Amino acid sequence: MEQLNNAFTLFLSLLVEAIPFLLLGVLLSSLLLIFIDERWLIAHMPKHPVLGALTGSCIGFLFPVCECGNVPVARRLIMQGVPMPVAISFLLAAPTVNPIVIWSTWIAFRDRPEIVVLRVVFSLLIATIVGWMFSVQKDLKPILQPAIALGTIRAQPKTSTGSSLLDGGDFMIGSGGAVAVKMTQDLMQPPKRSLHANMNLVLDNVVQELRELGGVLVLGSAVAAAIQTLTPREVIVSLGEGPILSIVVMMLLAGSISICSTVDSFFALSFAATFTSGSLLAFLVFGPMFDLKSIGLMLSIFKPKAIFYIFAIATQLTFLFTLFVNFHVS
Repeated sequence: MEQLNNAFTLFLSLLVEAIPFLLLGVLLSSLLLIFIDERWLIAHMPKHPVLGALTGSCIGFLFPVCECGNVPVARRLIMQGVPMPVAISFLLAAPTVNPIVIWSTWIAFRDRPEIVVLRVVFSLLIATIVGWMFSVQKDLKPILQPAIALGTIRAQPKTSTGSSLLDGGDFMIGSGGAVAVKMTQDLMQPPKRSLHANMNLVLDNVVQELRELGGVLVLGSAVAAAIQTLTPREVIVSLGEGPILSIVVMMLLAGSISICSTVDSFFALSFAATFTSGSLLAFLVFGPMFDLKSIGLMLSIFKPKAIFYIFAIATQLTFLFTLFVNFHVS
């Protein structure tokens, strides 16, 4: 009974700390649907691969969305003709490199500011490197889903050929082709909406995101509370103190728990007393980039082979960076 009471107390404390940030993030991301002109951003994107990837990594300051909301934004950007390094970098960095997540991480780890700084730095580096590596992919057909590739071609009639990061792949225009053309036309010439329509759009988006993310937050808080109270402390300590094993465990946990990046710092905080700094950073950096939920959403944009490449590169970089922290910073 005492364990159950402790678990329930920890569960409620996680929810109380996290819910305000979740509400703020959802509201702000919804308001940006009507205040950010994506076409203006695309017109001013740098053409240089490295600068483009770095710019994409920083766009999260304008689109403070979690890993649920960044995929639709990335899809819109790709179909309007944004360079692939920009889109991929945004996809990986936006859930972490945005003011809401940075603020929530600071609130959770204000006694350990290095966690806040390194989370942002590592996320920027990994997203920029992965985006830059995909700059050699001139032909987008092998990496994009057919409907998205068709929309991209309509948005950018001039296609180029060159070296390919992902060789092979077919380009078959299926039943989604007509939908892609319609989506592209709507994106290139978005309809003008009244104030009432804009407010309805914001409200609908808030309700939808809260419905999706609120359940994940409750589940994640329950899992964190259960792990902390039901798992023998000696097991947690043995896993958390290993410089390599702790990183692997936290990356697996980040991928499987699928908790929102707006509040995942409070989840990680519950492990701060027993796990290494590198493993906490692995959770905070890798989780927003890749979890079960985001991989499913990415399949609406990329073919499985492309997701595998992005996943493999991001995983290796996260492991190496956080391993360096465990051996040289902690």
